[in-house]
This record gives sequence, C-alpha cells and structure tokens, in this order.
Amino acid sequence: MMELLTTFLTTLSATLSTTFSTALLLPLTFLLPLAGTLILAFSRGTLSYRLSALVGVGSVGLAALATVLLALGFATDATPQSITLWTWIAVGEFAPSIGLALDGLSLTMLSVITGVGFFIHLFAAWYMRGEEGITRFYTYMNLFVFSMILLVLGDNLLLLFLGWEGVGLCSYLLISYYYHDSANGWAGFKAFIITRIGDVFLAIGMFLLFSRLGTLDINEILTLAPKAWQAGDTTVELAAFLLLGGALGKSAQLPLHTWLADAMAGPTPVSALIHAATMVTAGVYLIARMHGIFELAPTALYVTGVIGALTLLMAGFAALAQTDIKRVLAYSTMSQIGYMFLALGVGAFDTAIFHLMTHAFFKALLFLSAGAVIVSCHHEQDMRNLGGLWRKLPLAYMGFVVGGAALAALPLVSAGFYSKDEILWQALAANQQGLLIAGLIGALLTSLYTLRLIIGTFHGSAKSDNARHAEAGRGLAHGLPLVVLAVLSTFLGAWITPPLSGVLPTGPGEGVTAGHGALELIAAAVALSGMALAIWLFGLKRGWLRLADHGMGAGLWQLWHHAWGFDMLYDWTLVRPYRGLVALLKSDVVEGVFRLLAKLVRLVHLGLSRTQTGKLRGYAVTMVVGATLILLSLALVIQGT
Repeated sequence: MMELLTTFLTTLSATLSTTFSTALLLPLTFLLPLAGTLILAFSRGTLSYRLSALVGVGSVGLAALATVLLALGFATDATPQSITLWTWIAVGEFAPSIGLALDGLSLTMLSVITGVGFFIHLFAAWYMRGEEGITRFYTYMNLFVFSMILLVLGDNLLLLFLGWEGVGLCSYLLISYYYHDSANGWAGFKAFIITRIGDVFLAIGMFLLFSRLGTLDINEILTLAPKAWQAGDTTVELAAFLLLGGALGKSAQLPLHTWLADAMAGPTPVSALIHAATMVTAGVYLIARMHGIFELAPTALYVTGVIGALTLLMAGFAALAQTDIKRVLAYSTMSQIGYMFLALGVGAFDTAIFHLMTHAFFKALLFLSAGAVIVSCHHEQDMRNLGGLWRKLPLAYMGFVVGGAALAALPLVSAGFYSKDEILWQALAANQQGLLIAGLIGALLTSLYTLRLIIGTFHGSAKSDNARHAEAGRGLAHGLPLVVLAVLSTFLGAWITPPLSGVLPTGPGEGVTAGHGALELIAAAVALSGMALAIWLFGLKRGWLRLADHGMGAGLWQLWHHAWGFDMLYDWTLVRPYRGLVALLKSDVVEGVFRLLAKLVRLVHLGLSRTQTGKLRGYAVTMVVGATLILLSLALVIQGT
C-alpha cells in the first residue's frame, strides 16, 4: 500500500513539475496576496462582507495552493533555484535584484506562512463577521502575508529588509486595528517603535557586511565570509551581534520583548498570524539564513542561546500570573521563541526551524481556539469571568487540549514533544548544561501555565453571565481550521520533516545516540510532573488565580503579572528622561537668546511704526531736528580734533 502511495505521489510530482514551472509558481506565491491587497484597497470599502472575505481568503488560499505545487515539484528535484525578476537598483557595481531563492529553508517557511496563514484567514471570516471595516482588515492581512513571503524568498538582504519593514508596518496597522480606543493605538505604536530599534541594528549590520564583502546577496555573503574572516574575528562578531539585534526586535526576545503582550490589542486572528506563522519567526529565520556569519562568531552565537534561555524563563514565569487568556498565550509565544533561540545558540539551526514549524501548528490552534471562546462568550477573555465551558464549547475545548498538549510537550502523542525534545538533546550534545537546565525548567513552567489556562477557562463553574450564556460557533470557516490544525499539532505534524539537508548545518547531536533516550525520559517526566502539579494546584485546590493574597506570594504575583517590571524600568530609565530632556530643550538658553532678539526687533518696529503719522508738518519738524542733530554732531567731532 505504501509503495503504491509513494509511486502515485512520485508520478504526480513529476507531472506537476512539468506542467507548472518554478519560475511561474514562485512569483505567484507573493503576487496573489499582493493582488488581493490592491483589489481590497482600491475598492475603498465598497465591497460587501462576503466579497471582501472571498478576496482576502481566496488570494492566500491560491498562494497556499501554489506552495503545494512547489513542494511537490521540490520533492522530485530538490535542487535550490534562484529566479531574478528584474534589477532593482544599479549604482556602479551595486545592483541588487528582485530575486527569489527557493531551497529547503525558504520552502519550509513559505509552507508555514501560506498554509497556516490560509487557515487563519479562513477563521477570520467567521470571527470578524458583523465587524465594521472588514475590507480594511483583509487589506492589512494580505499585505502582511505578502511582506512575510517577500522576506523569506528574497535572495539578498536588501529585499529581505524590504519584507522585514513591510511586516513591521502591517503589525502596527493590525495591532491598532480598533483605533477608536487610544490604548490600541498606543499598543501598535509601541510595537512599531520597539521593533524599529532592532531594525536599525539590522540595517547597520547590512552596511557593515556590504562594506567588507561588497555584496548583499545572501549566498555570496555565506561564500565570501569564511574567506574574509577567521572564526572569532572582531568584524564578523560585530556583524553577527548587529544581525542578532534585528532578530531580537522582531522575535520579541530580551530586551526588546515588551511589545508582544500588548500586541493582543488587535483582533485574535491577527494575534494568531503574528505569533504563529509570521512576524515573531522572522528573527529565527534571519539567524538560520545567515548561519555562516554566526558560525564564525562563537561569542554572538553563545549570547543568542543565553538570551533565548533567559527569555523562555522570564516569559514562563510571567505567563503563570496572567488572567487574560490571550496574554497567557502571548508570553507562551515569547517562551517558545526563546527555545528556538536556544537551539540556534548551540548551533542546531535545523532543530530551531523544526520547532518553528510545529509551534506554528499548535500556537495557531490555541489562538484560534481562544478566538472561538472570546466570540462565544460575547468578547469576554478574562479567566476570572469564564469557567464551565468544556461542555458548551466542545470544539474550542478540543483545540485547547490538543494545542495545550503540544505546547506542554506531552510525550509521544504531541508534535511539540518531538521538536522540544530535540532542542534539549542538542543543548546536551553541545555540552551546554546551563542551557539544558533552563530548557527543562521552562518545560515545567510550560506545563503549569498551560494546565492553569485550560482549567481556569473551561472547568469549574461559570463565573459570569457571558460564560453562562456562551454559544458555540458553527460553520466551515469556524470548524475546519481548528480540526486541521489540531491534527497537525499531534504526532502526525512531527512526521513532516523540513527539507533542510544541505541548506543548514547539522546540530552537534546529529549522529550521536548515547544519552538521548535517558534525556527523553527526563524531559517526559518533567512535562508530566508539571501537569500533575498543575492539576493539584489549579484543579483540586482551585487556587488558579493568585499565588497568595499577602506576603512573598503576593509580591511574586505582582512581579510576574507585570512581566518582571520591564515596562516600568524602561519608563523610568528611557521614557521619562527623554521627556525631561525635551522639556529642558524646549526652553534652553540658546533658544531664549533668539527669542529675545525677535522681541527686540518687534519693539523697534513698533516704535518706528508710530512715527509714521501721515502729517507733513510732523515729517518737516523731524527732518529739521534730524539735520540739526547731525550738524551738531559733526561740529563736536571737528572741535574735538
């Protein structure tokens, strides 16, 4: 049976590869979402809700279909391909092109963006029904997908940077989608500013690489870098740190992480798109794509792993003290991206991408399930006002259970177990015991906050009228994305092997088996222990809301609830001093001098203008007096000499 299936797929791949060429399909993957954006934007809101949703969902669906055809062709011939559409700029020898590169890494990212992105778009058609401005919503969503595809397909850093900035712009537009509430506008503004800080580092890193290597073509950079620098060279370390700075902003890692939780101000499908399939994975992709630079910069690579470990722990504790279900998932995303950075830091680039893929499946499932709960409970998303929903919302409950199992790395049956276990194994194989311990503690915290989220949202008694009168969602747009993503979040999703061989270097644990089985048992025990502890704490004792009402427990609750106080720290050390400096410069001494001169000129003008009376006698008297004074002055001067 398997032989027949393999033969059929091989024949199908060969047929499709001859019918649809890569040169045709690859541009379609980003031109289709762009076409959807333009149609929706130039309609000026005249399209109906159904037609807007059809254009928005259909364009991304067609891009996903083109990606499937590309993947079938790539299964037959896995040779990397590059397509140059046209030359973008030509200034001397600097002539970057609009060029697309297809290899195992870009195909994996493209599949995640278009595949998961399609199901998010489809779910949004149910979630956003009845909302005003649906045309504007899908315009931004399609532009977001277009920008992300451009980012991962660009064969040079300049085109990658164009997609990078496009994603940042769209994040601002989507996070502040409900702009009538000023808090939402500030949340989008915060995301825009903080990610721009990282973007400045990335831009400087690009300038440095171009000044030293004379090119922005990614393949040429990876080829020339080992010839230009030795491992540990100061210049390549600096270039790697600058690239890392850009990655930290987009992927919300310490210290540029504070924007991600506030990004929950946007509609829930936006949260799913940002947190699962697109924006936060851009930093991971950047480091993996530029792996040749980081391999020559061991210090920057180690710092990448340390930042990932610190972020996953910080975010894990913060998630334990949130009551908003979307903020729990936001800090969960921050923590899981931290695992990816940890994997990158030990040189397991392929493992980081594998976890990126599985994380996209179960995190999109969790966010869409959270959206189903929010709509069904009349836009209530605080766990203190939910509870008792598992019978009323069975499909959303299933999504939380399956997605939560993958997030908590439930052994054997969940996709998250296989990718997270591989990260821990790579850390052990790299002899990075500190990073391994951080990963195990993070796994325990993940089990705790995941079970707390599920128990607090779905079990116990309903705590508000919104929960008591919850109405389950219906329809294909509601159910199909949840079911498909639930299947992919199980061990079936882990069977999908990203075609990264020959594109990314293998990790330190490749080919080594000694101790792997023991670590698997330890990781499984940690995950199961965390679940058991969570059931006891939040299920049996029902103390799921706070650690304690007074004493150290209350202090820890406040510290973790405010995510270790980074927002307050930045406010006191950056925002307030800046405002004080602005207030000081507003009335500084130099400006005061110029203001005094302006006032003096104004007074002189006022005095002279009063002499202009229009009376001839006055003018004559003035002339006589003036002439007399001049003659008197000359006489005094002559007498003095």
